[in-house]
Amino acid sequence: MAAAHSHSRFGRALSALDARIEPITQDSCAFFEDHARFDDYTGVVDETDEGRRIAEALGGAKAAILANHGLLTVGGSVESAVWWYITMERTAEVQLAATSAGSPVPIRPDVARRTREMVGSEAAGQFQFHPLWNWIVAEEPDLLD
Repeated sequence: MAAAHSHSRFGRALSALDARIEPITQDSCAFFEDHARFDDYTGVVDETDEGRRIAEALGGAKAAILANHGLLTVGGSVESAVWWYITMERTAEVQLAATSAGSPVPIRPDVARRTREMVGSEAAGQFQFHPLWNWIVAEEPDLLD
């Protein structure tokens, strides 16, 4: 129903590496076995065919790392798509920092999978976005005018 994409700093940095989101924090587990890597970068997008190829690479996942480009997230609602984008950008930042400092210790796959089931669902994405939305509207009351 919704997609979020931007050329964010940490998303672009991660996309420039041959990397995926690794299960090294609770938040990163939201993407464990639930994101793709789209390596077919062809330059500035000027054809609708690229959207089809990205959708194929995405499959049923909630997110994709677009090689040499950035991040893309999807959801059943605008709220969840945006929340996954924000979380993926923050996760990319933490992963880049952790790998720069040393060798992160991954969370065991069974634990990462169980954590994803709790923090990575559509309902969790929607729920987690609401406090941010409330803060945005409180800070920028004329936003909806």
